[in-house]
Amino acid sequence: MGQWLHRNIIEPGKLPLLLALTAFVVTFLVTRLITRLIRAGRGPFGNVSAGGVHIHHVVPGVILTVIGGFGAVASSRYGFGAAACAVVFGIGAGLVLDEFALILHLADVYWTEEGRQSVEMVILTAALVGLVLSGFSPFGVNDLSDDELQDRGTVIWTVATSFLFSLIALAKGKAKMAVFGVVIPFLALIAAIRLARPDTPWSRRFYKNRPRARARAMLRAYHHDRRWTVPMQKLQDWVGGKPDMP
Repeated sequence: MGQWLHRNIIEPGKLPLLLALTAFVVTFLVTRLITRLIRAGRGPFGNVSAGGVHIHHVVPGVILTVIGGFGAVASSRYGFGAAACAVVFGIGAGLVLDEFALILHLADVYWTEEGRQSVEMVILTAALVGLVLSGFSPFGVNDLSDDELQDRGTVIWTVATSFLFSLIALAKGKAKMAVFGVVIPFLALIAAIRLARPDTPWSRRFYKNRPRARARAMLRAYHHDRRWTVPMQKLQDWVGGKPDMP
């Protein structure tokens, strides 16, 4: 284990990234645990207020993210300074993204249905960072050989093609596939080939005079949502807590 860690993490300079990801995930889980205890009225925890104003944990999160981010830029990928800044940045990012829905809606929607977006963003971020940590580079550049990497034309073509697939996937209403397709272009290619979701720019533009394609897209979206919506909501409720009933 120690040899693997040194060869794949420490030697390539990925230790700060691993520490940041670990601090990010641990901070999110601890924060959700504390907020659920506050919500249930258990334990010694309580909301923080100053002058009658509720201080959301996104505030210290932004401060820690700024400190850790600038510290990481000023340091190298090796040494105690880089590791410490990575931990500070990970803690700050965990606090910020835990209230991503609040920032998006400019309202306290933490325990509402809209608050699920925070959990989705945290899971998505952790998964993407984990892929990068595992050796995946954006737009599939990691799949090129050394000779291909020296050819600028090949690199530019690879990046442009992968980016185009991600844009098409996004236009087809498949945001998650588009994001993951940035680091795994094969996923973006699949999303770009398959039918678009209804009420998306792609559907309105290309399925306008194709009733059969529009009907197939609606049927596929219905079956997909019926299969995955409930399991995903249960996972989000288990991780972040069940939202309040409207």
